[in-house]
Amino acid sequence: MGSGVGAVFPAAPPGAATPPPPLVSSAAGTPSKLVAQELYWRWFQMADTDRDGRLTGADAVRFFERSGLARELLAKVWANSDHKRQGFLDFHAFVRALELVSLAQSTGEVSMDTYANMQSAGIEPPRLRGLETDPAAPATAPHASALPRRPAGAESSPSPASAAAMFGRKGKRRAALSTKDCTSITEGLKKIYFHKIRPLEESYKFGHFFSPLLSEGDFEAKPSVLLLGQYSTGKSTFIKYLLGRDYPGIHIGPEPTTDRFVVVMHGPDERRTPGNTLVVQPDKPFTGLAQFGSGFLSKFECAQCDNRLLEEVTLVDTPGVLSGEKQRIERSYDFIQVCGWFAARCDLILLLFDPYKLDISDEFKAVGGVLRRLLLHLLRCLAPPLPHHLAPTAPHHTTTTPPRHATAPVPATAPPRSFNASQPIRDDVNPTGRALFEKEQEDLLHDLYDIPARSCDRRINEFVKRVRAAKIHFLIMGHLRKQIPYFGQKKAQEKLLENLAQEFQHVQREFHLHPGDFPDVERYREILSAFDLSRFPKLDKAMIRQVDDALSLDIPALVRQMDNPWSS
Repeated sequence: MGSGVGAVFPAAPPGAATPPPPLVSSAAGTPSKLVAQELYWRWFQMADTDRDGRLTGADAVRFFERSGLARELLAKVWANSDHKRQGFLDFHAFVRALELVSLAQSTGEVSMDTYANMQSAGIEPPRLRGLETDPAAPATAPHASALPRRPAGAESSPSPASAAAMFGRKGKRRAALSTKDCTSITEGLKKIYFHKIRPLEESYKFGHFFSPLLSEGDFEAKPSVLLLGQYSTGKSTFIKYLLGRDYPGIHIGPEPTTDRFVVVMHGPDERRTPGNTLVVQPDKPFTGLAQFGSGFLSKFECAQCDNRLLEEVTLVDTPGVLSGEKQRIERSYDFIQVCGWFAARCDLILLLFDPYKLDISDEFKAVGGVLRRLLLHLLRCLAPPLPHHLAPTAPHHTTTTPPRHATAPVPATAPPRSFNASQPIRDDVNPTGRALFEKEQEDLLHDLYDIPARSCDRRINEFVKRVRAAKIHFLIMGHLRKQIPYFGQKKAQEKLLENLAQEFQHVQREFHLHPGDFPDVERYREILSAFDLSRFPKLDKAMIRQVDDALSLDIPALVRQMDNPWSS
């Protein structure tokens, strides 16, 4: 591993306005990669009818059907080219798709192993009906308007769901998201949120009861990995190991060294940005951290450096979880709540622990409780191996299950995956377990490599969860607001707060909702007591219909439009 970790991730897309940089020429006997790239660039410009540097599903279908491959093979080509599910192909993904098409034409299958082996030797351009495949030939290819269209009825007969997304309840046509409005799932979710959901969240103060309102930076943020654990368990060392270098401001030592939350991001130059500067930048996903006050912001910063891995993911280093009550009280911010804020927005959580440290502090247990409630399925436990005289004597006896005390902070019926880690793998620690440690490292890196591909699905999942929670909040607030009379408002509100559990049950029965979807009554009562219910707007059916349309029509239509164009 080491500095080569980031090499597995795909290359960054070029700008749409200018051709990508030339590639190095391949060996003799195969077409020059530079000349082949020029051919592919001409094809890309021809296939990209919108001229925005993005080849969407409809254009891709018209172009790649010229290969004569079966739809099943083309579906695999698209899935392996648009592996991050952006809903479009940029130029680099387009080249990858062409090379996979070429291999499928010669071997009859789409194999990523074959593709990886053949890339270094060079892959011949695919055979596309009506297009010149000689890389040195002049650009005589027909315009995209001459490409064959989809069969009659494929575009003119939308499904009932897509038809419902285009028309209102009374048959009145309303604006529907299309590939001209958004060319990725992220852009579509952003439009749905800012046009339909956020105005209601602002009116009913949803950000005070749940997570803060989302900004554009929250949608554009890269996938992230959160590292948690007690002090001196190797969090900063593990980040250095993944990057193959130090990040700006890193300090590694035997004593507790990292005393702040550090977001390690990609950037062209090395710099450190303080927390107060970060939270006022709307293009960054950290505006919600302003709620934790200056005490936290003085212990928060961003470390920026140019690293291949950071082009795809963001790493979050955290202070060590403290064991002493006196030390914990000296924190000037709520450490547990801050960890929960980051955990709710991360794609993978690595909990590092040391089996030599048997003490589990109250703070460590509280952090584990937050992770269990939020995203246990994203949690991975990481522990160093035991020394040789304490470890099992045979590899097949070694287990990946950590000691009982190690998983105590995160109790669950299905415990998170745990890894035995050693960086680097040392024969003098446990020579008989070397094969196990290598397999553990391979599995852990696979989880890290898979983050960009999973991030889109997780973003959709979290967005749907937020909208569902917002809908229940709107219904509760609308119900409570309806109970406030014109006179005696203060007394009526006190009575509603006192009987809040019964009011929840009333909303549940009226709208046929599941009780598990409702928020905690005591916490809700505490927050609601700071507001005047009479100042909230009355809720009407049109508002709820707007949220229902987002859940049942807009989001499914968006995912369908941006999904694999050959999957149906």
